[in-house]
Order: sequence, then C-alpha cells, then structure tokens
Amino acid sequence: MKHLNVAIIGYKFMGKAHSNAWANAPRFFDLTSKPVMKVACGRNEGPLKEFAERWGWQETETDWTKVVERDDIDIIDISAPPGLHREIALAAAKAGKHIFCEKPIALTSGEAREMCDAVDAAGVTHYLNHNYRRIPAVVLARQLIDDGKIGRIFHWRGAYLQSWIVDPNFPLTWHLRAETAGSGPQGDLNSHSVDLARYLVGDIESVVAMTANFVTERPLPDTSAGTFEAGTVGKEMGKVTVEDAAFMVTQFRNGALGSFEATRFAPGRKNYNSFEIYGSKGSLIFNLERMNELEYFSQDDPECAQGFRTIIATEPGHPYMANWWPPGHTIGYEHEFHHAVVDFLSAIETGEPIAPNFHDGLKEMQVIEAGLESARTGQRIQIPD
Repeated sequence: MKHLNVAIIGYKFMGKAHSNAWANAPRFFDLTSKPVMKVACGRNEGPLKEFAERWGWQETETDWTKVVERDDIDIIDISAPPGLHREIALAAAKAGKHIFCEKPIALTSGEAREMCDAVDAAGVTHYLNHNYRRIPAVVLARQLIDDGKIGRIFHWRGAYLQSWIVDPNFPLTWHLRAETAGSGPQGDLNSHSVDLARYLVGDIESVVAMTANFVTERPLPDTSAGTFEAGTVGKEMGKVTVEDAAFMVTQFRNGALGSFEATRFAPGRKNYNSFEIYGSKGSLIFNLERMNELEYFSQDDPECAQGFRTIIATEPGHPYMANWWPPGHTIGYEHEFHHAVVDFLSAIETGEPIAPNFHDGLKEMQVIEAGLESARTGQRIQIPD
C-alpha cells in the first residue's frame, strides 16, 4: 500500500476534527493509499506537543514554512484561520504538495483566484472542506434531485444559525476581526450554505443582502480563548470589524429563487444548518441537528397519502453508510470529515478532481463578497460568470 505523509497546520477545533479523520478513515474504508500523520504545526509549542501526542502526530514544528518545504511531506492540511490560507496554499502548491484546506477559502476572491492559479500551475489535488456535502442524507438529496424526483427547482431556503457570541462579554477572537476572518457569519456560515446551494440547486446569478452589528466592541482575549471558549478576558476593549448577522436573497442562473440567513445571535441554536428545496414534483428538507434524516415530499404519491416522509439515511445503500454501522445506527458530525479524507485520497490516486475544490471556493467567495457589497450599497449585485 502506498503511504502519503500528511502535515497539518493548525491544531485547535478544526485540527482535532481533521486529525480524527486522518487517523480513523483507514480503519473503516478500504484505501489504496494510507495517510501517515507525520507533522503537526502550530505557533505555541507546549499546547502543540500535547495535541500531537493526543491525536497521533509523529512530530511537531512551529514554523509552517519549514513543513511545506520538507521533501517527505505529500499533503498539507490547512486548518489555520482563513487569514493564513492564501500564503500557506501558495507555498504548498509551489512545493508540489496536495492541499486539504478548511473553508472559507480565503479572505477575498482575489486571494482565492491566486490560490486557484497556483494549484492549477502546480497540477496538485486541491480540496476545500465544506464537510456538509458529505453527509449521507445530503448526498441522498442530490441523488433524488438528479433522478428528477423534485422536478424543476423553484426555491432554496437556507438558514445557518448559532448563538455563541450573544454575550457581549465574549472576547474579540480572530473570528470577529476582518483582518483574520474576512467577514463574520456571511463568510463563516453562509459559505457553507452557498456551497450546499450550488451543490444541490446550481450557480447563483445575483444577490441582494443586508447585514447587522449588534455588539460593536468586545473585551480583548488572552491565549486561552477559542472558537466557542471565552477564556480569560480583561477590561481592555477592541472594535468588532465584521458583521454579526447577514441575510441574502438570490436568483440562481436556472431561475430559482433563494434565501440565506446566517447569524451568531440566535439563542437556542447551537449549530442549526438547514435547507428547504421546493420543486415542481416534490420538496426536500434537511436540518443538521437531525443529520441522519432527510424529509421528502412527492407529488407523485396518492393524494390521500401525500405528506413529508422522513428518510433515515443509515441503510447500506445510502452514500458512505456501508462502511459504518448496521442499519438504523446513526453517525455524527465527525464522520463527514472521514468521508472527505477518503474522497480526497481517492482523488490523489486517480488524478480526478474532487469537489468542492479551490475553484468552487472562488465562486462561493464571489457570492459572499457580492452579498457584503449589496449590504453596503443597497444595490442588487450580479455575480461574475
């Protein structure tokens, strides 16, 4: 069996999710190439070493440029904040490394375009980790659409709601700074929704949007603060430079209409990622909080029996499920990352492209930026072809 050495850059929330997948995917899936967890890279040596020991990385390094230059590394996993994606990806591509990158792809569409040019010139496999595409119920939704079960699609309704910064004393982490995050939930959350909408409905033609800021200043964080962890905060304050909520209304190139809601100010919603699709022959509803279920309505059912049915997507015939547990035994959030690793390794082996990739990320970033521009100007913004 061929071995591919992996280096991960970033070791917090996404670093853990990715590490779990690199370690466990070969245990459940028959792979022709086995990932070797070679190097973990991060800025703080102490926590980094603890991370590497816990998750099974053989070595550690605090300088990512040294990792990228190593001849024994085949894959660079970019789990760092999006403000670092461009620089790492350009260097990795130049060094001939395959790239597994967290979303959103970058801070701007200009950065994303540079990344696309770099991986195309290098001829490396590149993947953008919108993990929700690889939920069995979501892939099943795509199959039903491709089989014509929904008919012509009229409407997409997406909502991604969280609540982790409702408290005004939550610190000013990197997620709330434009220089490190690019935008707020428009990029962080709506990028996921836009990716799912493009996967299931098609490309977006135009956008009208609005954004809001509910808390404009927050305490500065210490080094213990994380994505959902406040850590210790002091009295010094800093300005929030991204939006707190974003709503978009869109028209797809196929004529369908869409809506996208994204906020971190929805108490009771921890990670509520949902979509509804309505077509001429049927409808689909998905909610991440019930991720093994897909609701399906068919106009072809007898009138007396029409209604939404709940499909439990855990049968061996459902995507990816034959590699997991017996029917009816559900899977969770972490399994999506396993599926991404498996498909990524297969793409390297076959030389075939994987989706979503950097080009998909560029198209998503164009939609995200169009929404932010619309919110600033009050105008309807066309998406470039």
